[in-house]
Formats: sequence, C-alpha cells, structure tokens
Amino acid sequence: MSTLASKKVASKGAVTKLAAPPVLGRVVEIVRAARTQAARSVNTSQVVANWLIGREIVQDEQAGRRRAGYGAALLRELSVRLKADFGAGYGVDNLEMFRRFFLEYPQLLPAEISDALRRKSGGVGSSLPIQHAVRGESWRVGQLSADLSWTHYRLLVRVGNEQARAFYEIEAIANSWSARELERQISSLLFERLALSKDKKGLMRLALRGHEIHQPADVFKDPVVMEFLGLPESPQLVETQLEQALIDNLQHFLLELGKGFAFVSRQERITLDGDHFYIDLVFYHTVLKCYVLIDLKTTKLTHQDLGQLQLYVNYYDIERRTEGDNPTLGLILCANKNDAVVKYTLGPDQAQKIFASRYKLHLPTEGQLQAELKREVRYLSPSQAPKGDCKAAKKTTGSGKA
Repeated sequence: MSTLASKKVASKGAVTKLAAPPVLGRVVEIVRAARTQAARSVNTSQVVANWLIGREIVQDEQAGRRRAGYGAALLRELSVRLKADFGAGYGVDNLEMFRRFFLEYPQLLPAEISDALRRKSGGVGSSLPIQHAVRGESWRVGQLSADLSWTHYRLLVRVGNEQARAFYEIEAIANSWSARELERQISSLLFERLALSKDKKGLMRLALRGHEIHQPADVFKDPVVMEFLGLPESPQLVETQLEQALIDNLQHFLLELGKGFAFVSRQERITLDGDHFYIDLVFYHTVLKCYVLIDLKTTKLTHQDLGQLQLYVNYYDIERRTEGDNPTLGLILCANKNDAVVKYTLGPDQAQKIFASRYKLHLPTEGQLQAELKREVRYLSPSQAPKGDCKAAKKTTGSGKA
C-alpha cells in the first residue's frame, strides 16, 4: 500500500473513531429511559394482575364461605387450571400470596379503576387505567406505586405490623430500594430500631411519613448491623481491619447509616502540642448540617473511649466548624457496651452530641434483635421515652413474617 493510501486509511479511521455527534448521548438516554419505562410498565401490570386475581379468590371464597374447606379446594383447582394454560408461577402458594396481597392492600387501586379493569376483556392489558392509577401526585400508603415490583410487594405483605409495613413501603419508594435492599432492611428490623425512642406520635409519623430527621437522636441506630462486611465474629479483630472493611463496602455502610451521610475522610490526623490523634471516619450529614465523627472499637466500650471522642468533637467544633454548620456529633461503634457507663459518663448534655452503638457482624435473628432493643429501652432518658412508651416500643418489635 502506498504511503498516500496509508495516510488516507489512517485519516479515515481517525475520523470514524472521533466522530461521535453530540446527539448520540441524548439518543442513548432516550433509549435507556424507554427501556426502563417499559420494564416498569411490565412490573406494574404484573402487580395489578396478581392483585385482581387475589380479589377474585377472596370474593369467591366469601360467596362460598358456608362450605368447609372451600378456600383450599378453590386454590388447588385454580392452580391446576392456570399451570396447564400459563405454566409455572401459579402454584397454590403463589395463589395464596395473591389472596393475601389483596387482603393486606384492599385499596391498592381506586374502586372505579379496579372495576373498569375487571369489566374489560383482557383486563390488565389496558395501560390507560393503570397509568392513571400510578401518576403519584396524590399517592398514599397502600396505593399502587410504579416504583415497587411484585417482589417488593411480596416482601411487604409478610410484614405483619401495619405501621412497620407502611414505613418500609414509604422508604422503599423514597430511597429507590431494590427488592434485595428492602429485604435486608426488613430482616434487620430497621423500623423497630428507629422506633426505639419514639413515643406514640413518633411511631405514627414513621408510619405516615417514613424516616424524618429533626434532631441527632433521629440519626443513629443501635445496634448497627454490618453483615455485608463478611467479617467473622472474632476477639482478634482489630480496628484497622474493621475500618478497611467499611471503606471497601462504603456504599452498603452508607445505606445502613441512613439518609444524609456523606463520606469526608478516614484516619484524619489532628495535632495538639505535638501529640497526634487520628479520627477513624469523618462524615458530613447533609440534613443536620454538621460533621459526624465515628470512632471504631472492637472491644467493650470504656469511659476513656467516650472521653477520647469528646476530645475529637470539641476540636472539630472549635477548629473545623464553619458558619452554617451545626455542632459536631460523635458516634462510637463498639463490640459491646455498658449502657449505664455511657449514661453517666456523658450526662444529659453530652448525650445529645455523642452516641454509642453496638455493631453486629452478622444478621441476628429477630429474637436476638428484639432482646437488644428491649435492653436499650431500659436506659432511655425520660425525655426520650415518656412514661408508658417503653411498653409501646416493645410492642413494635417483630416483623410478623409468615
């Protein structure tokens, strides 16, 4: 090939490689959005179909309630017929879930829309009523949301506590939780951990509005569940291992910490008259508008540990806090603690700025978590747990999963 021809080929190749018109990016976004919308539409149609099937089963059961065992026989017969026509997915267990879905979400669709879908031949094949039902401007708990798939609803139906179920429904939509993330939050009793220090009005707000942050006590959970680290429970675990694992799994850690946390730094050094100190993790909370300093302890918490964190918090308030920042907060994540030591070391004033939470390196059973929560209730200050509300807090524990 001649030198001139080679140059032409190279030139042509260079132009082809670089010629990506600006419109390409916009077109790609359109295609992606269309595919996402199509997937959401399919998910919504499946949810509606399952709800309508559940409604038919319940209404037919009610019509035949005088016959003993009618419901079980009905599910078996429907399962045989549906599997023959449509394949797997319509076993007795699934049909029972559809039935339970309707009973737990009786107002999923407005009556006029569900009746219209029922009358139409092809039923849920009509997209207009479904789209009208999920526009979201006036969405309320218990109504259809295009942001929740059937897998989400299956998990929600298993939550027996109505307040907890409403909370998880709101949070899943607000935070765009995947079904796996929702399952983890339910399994780790997120609602119960947040509800620990709430009075009856606070519990109602959780159920109606989800997790709202108005004060430091609203941010921190106890215990903090970190099974995603994959670390074994071991007395040989040291702070550096725990810290590195948290950094390596920062996205999961932020999810467990909750909304508003932004990572700033790790092992931040402060020097006081030649003495060096290192803060394990520094975050900024975008809702409370303040720094949050986290100290890690793989042993039982001591009053000296609390004093050290007080030093860090005071330093940040004096040296790093700027106009517009609220007072710095501190959190010690420890393997174990004596709640009485924490209470009397901090006193009522410092207890509003410095917190101590146990961490769990595996997902405890519901019974174990309930025991943790009940133990914490005993050490709440009167301002956090008005008289009579400890009993109410205990009643919220347990997701009531089937």
